[in-house]
Amino acid sequence: MEHAIEVRALRKSYGKLEVLKGVDLEVERGSIVALLGSNGAGKTTVVRILGTLLKPDAGTASVNGFDVVAEPARVRASISLTGQFAAVDEILTGRENLVLIAKLRRVPKPQAVAVGLLARFGLTDAGGRPVSTYSGGMRRRLDIAMSLIGDPPVIFLDEPTTGLDPEARLDVWKVIQELAGGGTTVLLTTQYLDEAEKLADRIAILHEGTIIVSGTLAELRGLLPPAKVEYVERQPTLEEIFLATVGRKESR
Repeated sequence: MEHAIEVRALRKSYGKLEVLKGVDLEVERGSIVALLGSNGAGKTTVVRILGTLLKPDAGTASVNGFDVVAEPARVRASISLTGQFAAVDEILTGRENLVLIAKLRRVPKPQAVAVGLLARFGLTDAGGRPVSTYSGGMRRRLDIAMSLIGDPPVIFLDEPTTGLDPEARLDVWKVIQELAGGGTTVLLTTQYLDEAEKLADRIAILHEGTIIVSGTLAELRGLLPPAKVEYVERQPTLEEIFLATVGRKESR
């Protein structure tokens, strides 16, 4: 199967509020796709539907070849979802968090799995400490490490660097790039345009319930004419593309 995620004409409303108005999206296997949008654009709703936490009102969606409505158990077995806030137990140590998830997922040799993931994410020295002593970046790395237990082929990262300092953001970016390099498919939602520029193979902009444009960064740059400053051609930034596409004026 070429696509790890396929979405067609997806719609979702909350009462009279129509959040998704016919979303179409394809994500190739082993790629990173960034879903951009302002607050309330529907990014998290898309992720929750793909993660089987919500049912769509109309349209279809499949993950790893399984329909999210007809085959939710198979979808859940194929994915991990990391939300906007790290879902870790602060009382337990980093190692205990990993062992707990490994046991819940019935992964063989949970202790060895925990040791390997602590080393992979640079948390070996902190593995025996309560998570309450971790920095925000360390918690996020542990959260992503927990999501990798069982080697899911598809990972959803919903605004994974919200609230992190610049150094911690770089650490998380490195982890995400390593995931895709190992063949994992990543759907990333973010409000940080530099994050999408740095990480994504393809970028989709969700605005007022639909995806209004998608493509590689080079393709999106081609939507706007290059600016000229002192006779030197300058390519438009992703921020300029985003603001121009959704019809907002750039603040000066």
